[in-house]
Amino acid sequence: MMKTPFHVMLIPTLGCPARCSYCWSSEPGSPVMTIDTVNDVVEWLREFREDERVTFTFHGGEPLLAGADYYRQALPLLAGGLSHLQPQFALQSNLWLMTPELANILTEYHIPVGSSIDGPEEICDSQRGTGYFRKTMEGFGIARAHGVDVRFICTFTARSVKRKEEIFDFFLRNGFTMKLHPALPSLKSNEPGQWALDPAEYGELLVYLLDQYLIHLGEIEIMNINDLFRCVFTRHGSVCTFVDCVGSTFAIGPDGDIFPCYRFIGMPEYCYGNVSDRPSFDEIRKTAAWERMYRFTKNVDTACKTCAHIRYCRGGCPYNAIVANGGPDRGVDCNCTAYKRIFDEMTDRLNREMFEGPAMEMAPFEKAGRKPMKPGIMALMQTIASR
Repeated sequence: MMKTPFHVMLIPTLGCPARCSYCWSSEPGSPVMTIDTVNDVVEWLREFREDERVTFTFHGGEPLLAGADYYRQALPLLAGGLSHLQPQFALQSNLWLMTPELANILTEYHIPVGSSIDGPEEICDSQRGTGYFRKTMEGFGIARAHGVDVRFICTFTARSVKRKEEIFDFFLRNGFTMKLHPALPSLKSNEPGQWALDPAEYGELLVYLLDQYLIHLGEIEIMNINDLFRCVFTRHGSVCTFVDCVGSTFAIGPDGDIFPCYRFIGMPEYCYGNVSDRPSFDEIRKTAAWERMYRFTKNVDTACKTCAHIRYCRGGCPYNAIVANGGPDRGVDCNCTAYKRIFDEMTDRLNREMFEGPAMEMAPFEKAGRKPMKPGIMALMQTIASR
């Protein structure tokens, strides 16, 4: 699902029943957001961005820890109280706590779910914990049986990237749409970098997946490749990593505090205020937290000014840059090397096919005595455009 330009992440709790080795976004014992806070969110947003549609993503931690009653109350409040914003909803969950009751609520509000599976059971459990795969697949079965649209995110780590062929084959064989994340240094580990995926390896992984996508075009969807190619072809970022997200994305913690993104929750220097105070957009723009985020944007204008991809990359994710470099104006996204690698590869292939190759190289075809041509990147463009 494509999110609207105005995106609000609701974090009902930072608690999570899983203990994934590389996780940095959960806190055992975290409180659960009250319905009073949901009401405050509605009142805050009622006149905050009247000219925009909004997507709410329930994130965490594990948002299903809030329980069915929470969603039975929260969703009508958000959908009804902010009807002028035509709210859409999404949810990110490991699915361990999925029940028929919760699944029916999600189906009623047409809420797609993003879950996490890192490949075959042995690979997945080796980095997410014994039993993770089984519990998530059990929840997936309940969700699917009740009509919930579930797509999986695969986190590649420094270890699992060595087995990328097995992981890709798992998604292909099971007919799962694939979305991938590179593991970042964990802020909650004594060895924060042990799972982190090296940016150069991440770049080569993206090129590998591009090649596999073209070979298996029509058999699998790789969302990252779609998004990256849209950036190159439209010259405009299409997902939050590759746009100026400051001011268009907000996250609300369990206590109602407002942050630039769920990744910043727990970092008080990046708090914009609290929904109970109903801060206006102008008031948020005057906070020290906003000034810190804006420094990243200004740094990108300087640091990336000679990069061919600046228009649609915009320095990547501010959080990745801030955590990796120790501040908002000390560098860009730590995965810059990876982004350049795949953007260069896509651009070069697109240019070759458009200006050097045969006119009919856009799609596979047959002539008498000739084998079908291997799909190229123009065929990918046609596939994306047809969706």
